[in-house]
Amino acid sequence: MTRIDNKVRLLKLMSILKDETDEDHELNLDDIILRFKQAYGQELKLNKNSLKDDLDHLILHGFDVTINQEKDGLPKYYSHQYRLFELYELRMLIDAVVSAKFISKKETRQLTGKIKQLTSHQQGKKLHNEIQIDSSIKSETPFIRRTIHDIHEAIAERRVITFQYGRYDVNKQFNLSHEGRLYKVRPYALAWANDFYYLIAYYFEADEIRHYRVDRLRNVEVLSETYPYEGFDVSKYVQSTFQMFAGDEEWIKIKFHNNLINVMMDKFGKDVHIQRHGEDHFILSTKARVSTGLVNWILTFGSQAEVLSPPSLVKTVKAEVDKLYTLYQDN
Repeated sequence: MTRIDNKVRLLKLMSILKDETDEDHELNLDDIILRFKQAYGQELKLNKNSLKDDLDHLILHGFDVTINQEKDGLPKYYSHQYRLFELYELRMLIDAVVSAKFISKKETRQLTGKIKQLTSHQQGKKLHNEIQIDSSIKSETPFIRRTIHDIHEAIAERRVITFQYGRYDVNKQFNLSHEGRLYKVRPYALAWANDFYYLIAYYFEADEIRHYRVDRLRNVEVLSETYPYEGFDVSKYVQSTFQMFAGDEEWIKIKFHNNLINVMMDKFGKDVHIQRHGEDHFILSTKARVSTGLVNWILTFGSQAEVLSPPSLVKTVKAEVDKLYTLYQDN
């Protein structure tokens, strides 16, 4: 005959309820005893009254146990239904992990596996059916979570970091920039944009703020050197950038076709300054960081977007349009 310690029995009971029950799946005492014997052997001796006392003890100390008894005389069914996350919330977390290009395929599977453990096995299977991983767009950078953790710690403690940085060439080979030399920066913030994590940091050598794709960082090291607090509005800064290109902030005015109003509100928010211009257009006025990213963004709208100011931006966009015209002129 096999016996288990009272504390072990209580912990196992919690585990059975958490892993195997939910609002759609319940267990009676016979079912629970069967689970215990599957774990500890058929010779295990369990008393139903002891299990009832354990259930009462769990309820008394705040562990959710839902008791269902349809009619007197019928067995009671028990389940753990309260979860920190609803099923739809777990689906959103999984969707976010799967769609994040900076997370490698291996780490995607690890993270989604952990998310599934936040609910019962049966509900976890429903989440498993939702997982579709396109490995062709996932980062191959190992230990990305460790890098993100280290940078977050450095930001919180206002400590300087160093790293190497690189990019892929046309041969799909990753090459370190700066001849492999270390970049030394003050890390201000991590921003998730365009499906990637970006480090926004002050680069000492160039005396300017720059952005770095976190999945392209290598050999990140947090130094003992610290820097004083500097107020930095991350959301405002990111909103003023385009495709995460850095640049000088200027007032810009662009005339758009009316059918782009929702696109602009998605980008700039409902409070962006919009002025009607005739029946079919509106003029957007906002501060933005003038950069290659901004020019590329404007050109994606083709003839539905016309830059009005500043003159330097008008000139740059015109030059790019001329290059496009020349490129296709002979085709």
